[in-house]
Amino acid sequence: MTTSRRKFIKISALGLGGVAATTSALNMFGANSYLDELVKENVTEKLKRTATYCEVCFWKCAGWTYTNEDGAIKKIIGNDNDPHCYGRLCPRGTGGVGMYNDEDRLKTPLIRTTINGEETFREASWEEALDLIAEKFNGIKEKYGAESLGLLKHGAPGAHLEHLYKAIGSDTIAEPAYAQCRGPRETGFALTFGSWVGSPEPTDIRDTKCLVLIGSHIGENMHNTQVQEMSEAIDNGATIITVDPRFSTAASKSTHWLAIKPATDIALMLAWMHVLIEENLYDKEYVEKYALGFKELKEHVSQYTPEWAYGVTTIKPEEIRKTARAMAHASPSVIVHPGRHVTWYGDDTQRARAMASLNALLGSWGRRGGFYFKEKISVPTFPHPAYPHPKWGWHDIGEKYPLAQMGITTEVVKASIPNPENKYPVKAWLVAGTNITKSIPNKKLLLEAMDALEFMVVIDTMPMDVTGYADVVLPECTYLERYDGIRSATNREPSIAVRVPAVPPKYDSKPTWWIAKQIGERMGVGNYFNYDDFEEVIEWQLQKMGTSLDEMKKIGVKNFPRTSGPLYLDENSTYEFPTQSGKIELYSQELKDLGFDPMPNYTKHPEPEQGFYRLNYGRAPMHTFSRTANNPNLNDLKSENNLWVNPKVARILGLKTGQEVWLKNQDDIISTFSIKVRVTERVRWDSVYMVHGFGHNNKKLSRAFGKGINDTQLISKIAVDPIMGGTGMRGNFVAILTENPHKNTEI
Repeated sequence: MTTSRRKFIKISALGLGGVAATTSALNMFGANSYLDELVKENVTEKLKRTATYCEVCFWKCAGWTYTNEDGAIKKIIGNDNDPHCYGRLCPRGTGGVGMYNDEDRLKTPLIRTTINGEETFREASWEEALDLIAEKFNGIKEKYGAESLGLLKHGAPGAHLEHLYKAIGSDTIAEPAYAQCRGPRETGFALTFGSWVGSPEPTDIRDTKCLVLIGSHIGENMHNTQVQEMSEAIDNGATIITVDPRFSTAASKSTHWLAIKPATDIALMLAWMHVLIEENLYDKEYVEKYALGFKELKEHVSQYTPEWAYGVTTIKPEEIRKTARAMAHASPSVIVHPGRHVTWYGDDTQRARAMASLNALLGSWGRRGGFYFKEKISVPTFPHPAYPHPKWGWHDIGEKYPLAQMGITTEVVKASIPNPENKYPVKAWLVAGTNITKSIPNKKLLLEAMDALEFMVVIDTMPMDVTGYADVVLPECTYLERYDGIRSATNREPSIAVRVPAVPPKYDSKPTWWIAKQIGERMGVGNYFNYDDFEEVIEWQLQKMGTSLDEMKKIGVKNFPRTSGPLYLDENSTYEFPTQSGKIELYSQELKDLGFDPMPNYTKHPEPEQGFYRLNYGRAPMHTFSRTANNPNLNDLKSENNLWVNPKVARILGLKTGQEVWLKNQDDIISTFSIKVRVTERVRWDSVYMVHGFGHNNKKLSRAFGKGINDTQLISKIAVDPIMGGTGMRGNFVAILTENPHKNTEI
């Protein structure tokens, strides 16, 4: 048995320094629900409000942070003028104060060391930690080239570090949000309409007459605007069609719930297209005017009858026809929602193509109640020298995936494992804002890569599992304690929002803009950081945009008039889509030329063997991935996940609600921790379901440690999308173990 060079260190073993919190979150908010107390305003107390936008999830809703005269954060509320939230924050947003108050936060820089033959961390000053990082990074840059420095990032901190990396000459940059989440839909919709879906998605849900959700859990993933607009649409009598093997929150609000057999979604969509064309229900005028390849598509789907689809999907033909007609009846005010986390089975770009083609047949792109034409305002780039041109980067690492549009994390991981055939060796990682041990599948490969690295740095607010593999851990302050880049996102009309620190950084934590600048100066690229404080950058940018930081501190959000044209298609003029042909491409010549199917086909996927069940996973409205499981406010709402099991399966295995079980996947990987069973009719008999983001293995996360199962641990089999490199993760199967498999082992 080989010995791992990079041993996982449980930070809990350390006596961490830093000033202890004067008041714990528990004491601050009392024994009742944290959030109930959080939103109560003490009218006798004078509160100061500070503009911010949320970092608890990627929706980045703008809000106001309220602090009292002692500098304690009392509450966070939404900004009424923000099109991301309409003044209403979700539980994550209002609970963001828990990030600040969490006494388990990283408090000081840590450096890996060996004491008496045991690897551990020791506390370090910022100067020592930053000097070490610069020394190691410069050494690797000199020996292998700057390109061998890899960055794996997520969220606002990633932008500062991406600037640092490009300044030193590396474009070896990737984030799980692409290849492990939304990448296939961006490629599929870009191939069809010439446009990324983007974030927030340009779905005109408030005016829709029919919303189709295919594995998209609105109401559980808490995409704020969409949740609010979906409620509005339901009140207005919209038809909701949910396709999901699980009776999700969205399914419970739906007119039609199609409990589809997992991995057969493309078959259903091909049958829907068959009905729309066969019954002449599609938007003929729209298709004739804007689309290319209808003749080929008509011939292609002619074989995919509802009767054929019934044998594949288990959805009855009359139900397929009924829902297709409901969509057509609502057309063009209909949305076949593109989803968010769409890396499922390896043919995910083609599934997105099927969704896009359905929307095209229904005439929904660029129409009221369908998809509007999004717009954003450009934020000027603060002056800096031109970036050096790297010899290679993420394009080259992912070269076998021709339509990849961002760095593929799993390809960067593979490039980090020494191999004589590896043309693009990665020797060091900087990981920021992403707990990759919970987001990247195939943990065996990930551990092998981290073990081979010459140096690894992790920047985080919390001692997430990934910090245990670092050589240096840097404590980032929370979004409530720092300036960040101006938020400018696509929406119905352009808007910007600012993030201003409401309180100084707690403990010895620092903002990532400062960390990036310090490393950059030590690595000899200080001229790319020509400011003393990031406040100067924001002030300069806002002045160029016709406003000021003083104004933005007062209003938080500024909305601008549209300049790119109308929100919807002008039916009296000719519109050119940003595709190669200028048309909606139902038949993709680009895919054909690359050797791929020009139109989506159904491919049969592996099914579970006897005694195994497909592992499905999803979100909870109060948690963001694995980032918030320890948050005192949000943990109070949901402290662990549970395993949804159909009653038929429960009877066979003798399972009861609340019973602790362990899971073993098809590769004999056994869950580290147990999970409690929830027996429910809300999940199909061939599947089990759990919420993602639990099963933390670091005891320093005092609330989250050992609670529930980490689904990613059991995702060892991935189906890679050959078009853009996304990692399909829903082809894993688990057996349910009722006896503790770790009885004689220490976890």
